[in-house]
Amino acid sequence: MKVTATLKNLRMSPRKVRLVTRSIVGMNCSVALIQLQNLVKKTSNPLEKLLRSAIANAENNFGLDKDNLFVNNIQVGGGPSLKRWLPRAQGRATLILKRTSQIDLELEERVEGKNRKSKEQLEKERAVKEKASKKSVKEEEVQDAEVVGEKKTATKKTAVKKEVPKKGQQQDGNFLNKVFQRKSGV
Repeated sequence: MKVTATLKNLRMSPRKVRLVTRSIVGMNCSVALIQLQNLVKKTSNPLEKLLRSAIANAENNFGLDKDNLFVNNIQVGGGPSLKRWLPRAQGRATLILKRTSQIDLELEERVEGKNRKSKEQLEKERAVKEKASKKSVKEEEVQDAEVVGEKKTATKKTAVKKEVPKKGQQQDGNFLNKVFQRKSGV
């Protein structure tokens, strides 16, 4: 089964993107991810994201096994170009094309149907994950409520009133407070 993912309007020229894509065609997905992580090219990061997206599409939408997938084909085409002008000598201007790329990545299974999950199995797994996430959220809310309750009781026990001296009284021998009093009367 073929699984595709596309990336449009990548702000890099197709010629530079093709340098990286040619190196991963035919590789297993896990090996291709490692290859893209270790490449020192600016294009490797968006291609890695695209490959991860294609793998997620295969696993979640079609129930395919990640270990059974390989990169079958990658098409890199030109997208719309941004046109800019560069001033030159004697009042001339030259056109600069800031090119964009569109990438179509296609994954395929090595062995057809190996470790494939049916739609019913996928739905059951999703339901189990949702129940587990709801339980964990409820448990966190209960723990937060308990912690807030403990803080309230702790603040009630430790609350002690401070005696505030009246205006004009000296505070524990601190003469400067009396001299530099503010209008609020503190």
